[in-house]
Amino acid sequence: MPSERPVYLDYNATTPVDPAVFAAMRPYLEAEFGNPSSGHEYGRTARDAVVEARRQVALLLGAAPEEILFTGGGSEADNLAIVGLALTRLDRGRHIVTSAVEHPAVAGACRHLQRWFGVEVTAVSVDGAGLVHPDDVRRAIRADTILVSVMHAQNEVGTLQPVAEIAAVARDAGVAFHSDAAQSVGKVPTRVGELGVDLLAVAGHKLYAPKGIGALYVRSGIVLEPLIHGAEQERGLRAGTENVAGIVALGKACALAGAELQGGDARLRALRDELFSRLAAAIPDLRLHGHPERRLPNTLNVGVPGVSGAALLAEAPGVAASTGSACHAGRAEPSGTLLAMGLSPEEALTAVRLSLGRFTTQEDVWRAADALAAAGARARGV
Repeated sequence: MPSERPVYLDYNATTPVDPAVFAAMRPYLEAEFGNPSSGHEYGRTARDAVVEARRQVALLLGAAPEEILFTGGGSEADNLAIVGLALTRLDRGRHIVTSAVEHPAVAGACRHLQRWFGVEVTAVSVDGAGLVHPDDVRRAIRADTILVSVMHAQNEVGTLQPVAEIAAVARDAGVAFHSDAAQSVGKVPTRVGELGVDLLAVAGHKLYAPKGIGALYVRSGIVLEPLIHGAEQERGLRAGTENVAGIVALGKACALAGAELQGGDARLRALRDELFSRLAAAIPDLRLHGHPERRLPNTLNVGVPGVSGAALLAEAPGVAASTGSACHAGRAEPSGTLLAMGLSPEEALTAVRLSLGRFTTQEDVWRAADALAAAGARARGV
């Protein structure tokens, strides 16, 4: 008999494809394989599916369907937003404001603009909870600033940024505002009108769609330079035959997320808090990283003093979790996010990110808490 699989607590790295999402996309991998650009029945069926998916994504975000562009994932959406906008505004200025705790997709796009186009980047600091303060953004904006980019939810510690307030600062200065919402869409309300964003990135595999599909909200009137050139798909901003099955999957995932958010986040928040309570009872000096309240309902980043996160997880093979961002997996170096929050390198190396999701059960929480508590005791030689 096969052994029991580990408890999966790495939903911030990726989510399983929801069965309803798989069922929705499957026909477009089988009988409905047409190219949306084709004029015959197969093409029309595919095109109609793309139109409906665009409507579903727009509905979740509170956007107009024509403001939604489909991409190959969250990283591409971030790059199209940042690089695509900057290339249209280099004659106005070459300065971007971002934060010290952004995802590598945002930080990497900014570095690209620095290297090849001489753009200056100011990364504003965060406080000990990982929060960006709007006044710091205000002070960082200059006459030649063309873009502010601050993520909605921090992927490692879950801290929710004051995006609406920061967007208002950018708007008052006449500067475009972009937010990476890969971690927040589907977990907390993410309505573009309420947030005041001009550009917002979505990653399908963070909300129960497959990998390889994403979306970018582009407020009407914002002009971007495409990164992928060719035919006129996605209003000429993203050439290439559409990934119809992936697009349908993202649309269905957004529809499911919208229905789920109607009931609030009480279930996940309760499970996350129970996990923390059980761990803290067994490990009294357990450290919580990130904002204690203003964070994603599913995310718990903790550290056992004196025990590296890698060592803790090695002692708990029954738990599948992360020592930080999945994009940094395998590196034996402290998280840049935690360092920016003021932790020492030694403290940062203790971090373990435990992220729950739609299919996490109370039994999973009990199993994981017991396994991690026992692992902590063994790692400390208790």
